[in-house]
Amino acid sequence: MNEIQWFPGHMKKTQELIAENIKLVDLIIEVLDARIPLSSQNPLLQEIIGDKPKLIALTKSDLAANLDSWLKYFGSQNISAVAIDSIKGAGIKNLIAAAKNIARPKTHKLEKFGAKPRSARAMIVGVPNVGKSTLINRLAGVNRAKAENRPAVTRSKQWIKIDNGLDLLDTPGILYHKFEDKNIALKLAWTYAINDEVLDIEQTVYQLLEVLAVKIPQNLCERFKIENLPNAGHEILNEIGKKRGCIRKGGVVDVEKTARLILSEFRAGKIGKVTLDDLPN
Repeated sequence: MNEIQWFPGHMKKTQELIAENIKLVDLIIEVLDARIPLSSQNPLLQEIIGDKPKLIALTKSDLAANLDSWLKYFGSQNISAVAIDSIKGAGIKNLIAAAKNIARPKTHKLEKFGAKPRSARAMIVGVPNVGKSTLINRLAGVNRAKAENRPAVTRSKQWIKIDNGLDLLDTPGILYHKFEDKNIALKLAWTYAINDEVLDIEQTVYQLLEVLAVKIPQNLCERFKIENLPNAGHEILNEIGKKRGCIRKGGVVDVEKTARLILSEFRAGKIGKVTLDDLPN
């Protein structure tokens, strides 16, 4: 499989934008995809953030498994984390409360030295298509941030006022220059943090199916009505193609059409809840 790389030119500008504006905020809210809570972390962001207080928002929690274990894991690392379902609004109040609590030492210190009381200020960061804009719109109660199901939609910073005493600085999604770990690149591709245009879709889906066959085999069988699940990804895809009628002339399975169908259903959570990352020991 070809190496997956995707770093559009505007992401370099985003890196500079975050570094320039980090001094304006009290804390960082790092948005992670709950299906890949480790793989959706960005090493570049960690370098820029430094020792700035951080809060993790695990978005798309309705699509993930083992949430409690992951929340406990981040807690063990002395990092506050909140599970979020931005569509239904679950976890939003907890996120606001946690952000204000983390910012309180800074805001109280300013007031102590004579400054006027102000809202907590947080910068929202994360990789593309992790759910930042949907989360901000839920927090603000209006469609203030662009939210589309494709990576790299937000292209500039914007301040957004939250009624609950919290101001948010939204920034574009940012990846890093080179993925040293091919498994991380694959997970980012599966969850659409990387644009499909740079992928070998068929090979990408073969590997996704092999992972799902280990993690949620029963869901895979039930969704696509497969009785005996093959081991190899291309064999699983072939079975799914037959079941879904993705057949070309001559009775041959349309591999690309089937692959895109599988990828679409996985991203929509139709195959079942799954967390692709494994908890560290």
